Parts: sequence; structure tokens; C-alpha cells
Amino acid sequence: MRVLVTGASGGLGPAVVDVFLKAGASVAGAARSWAGEGDRFLRISADLTKPEDCRRAIVEAGDTDVVVHVMGGYAGGATVAETDDATWHKMMDLNLNSAFCVFRAALPSMLAAKRGRLIAIGSPMAIEPAARHAAYGASKAALVHLVRTIAIEVKHEGITANIVLPGTMDTEANRRAMPGADHSKWVQPESVAKVIAWLASDEAADVNGAVIPVYGRS
Repeated sequence: MRVLVTGASGGLGPAVVDVFLKAGASVAGAARSWAGEGDRFLRISADLTKPEDCRRAIVEAGDTDVVVHVMGGYAGGATVAETDDATWHKMMDLNLNSAFCVFRAALPSMLAAKRGRLIAIGSPMAIEPAARHAAYGASKAALVHLVRTIAIEVKHEGITANIVLPGTMDTEANRRAMPGADHSKWVQPESVAKVIAWLASDEAADVNGAVIPVYGRS
């Protein structure tokens, strides 16, 4: 199995890379920047908000069987009336446009091979909106729509497309952002990674167009 993980240097990315490496997969990771050195998997430096970098990442990763689009980000905290253009476009670029470009670049080889798994990472806000998070929530809701549309288009091609919605994950970034929160109720990245690995397996061949919550105990 050949796997490409986007956002592989972020909070969830390393756990996803690890679960596939432990399963014996050949793994490539794409990220805008990398800290330190490593040879456990192929590292690709790319800005996946740019279509040309998405195409290059797919070429460098080789003919992938699985693409896990972990890349994403958050900005917000303002009402719709107060949200500036930069925040809106940033959320669409990070959370939606990047997924569109990556999946579009990956699909031709999967369609030719009649096999493949596309997996995206969303958010509970894709389903349940919250005040002051319009740009983030809208980008994740559109991501769900994109993935489910792909699922319909590829359902007879040996390919599946699914999306996982993790609750607040226990990452260093989230701990810094919410120092007073009860971390014990947060979702462990390894738990999310295991769901992703299952979606990539033969056992999940009949799961297509699913929106899977992993909300933890919060």
C-alpha cells in the first residue's frame, strides 16, 4: 500500500503516518515545512493551497493507493459582520481548496487503476454551526459536500471517499490555545489515526461517502 498524508507535520499528521508505517505501508508526507531530519518516510515540501504544488506532490509520492488529507487550519472568533476577507479566504484555501486540488490531482491514476481511498479530516462544525466560527465552519461543511460528491462519482470505480470529523484533539497546539480545558476528555490523535487506517483497509471497501464522528468524551 502506498499512502500520501498531507499536513503530515501537524498535530494529527504524525499519528496518521505512524499507523500506516506500522502496517507496513510505503508512506509519503506532504507539508509546507518540516522540523529536523528524518528518513522513516518520504518528505515532500509543498504549499498545497497551490494547484501546481498539489500536482507535484502527487507525482513525487508515486502512484498512491490512499490519500489522507489531514491538512487544515483554524482562524476565526469574529461574527460574520466582523469577519474580514483575509480570514474568509484563508479558511477556504486551507480547508477546502487544498482538498479539491489534492484529490483532483490524485484521482486520474486511481481511476486508471480502478482502486483507491480518499480520506479527509473535517470538524463537528461542518455539521453543527457555532457563532463566531463562520469561515471555519463553512469551509469544513463545504469539504463534507466535496467528499460526498466524489464518493458518488467514483462509486463504481473501485474507489471510496470518506471524511472523519474529530472533536477537539489532544495536540500541543490545542493545549496552548486552551490551557484551562479538561484535556482528559479530548480525542487522542492515535484514535483518529486508527479510524483512518480502517477506512483505507479492504475491510472498509463498502464504506463510501461516510461522515464519521470521532467526538471523544467532551
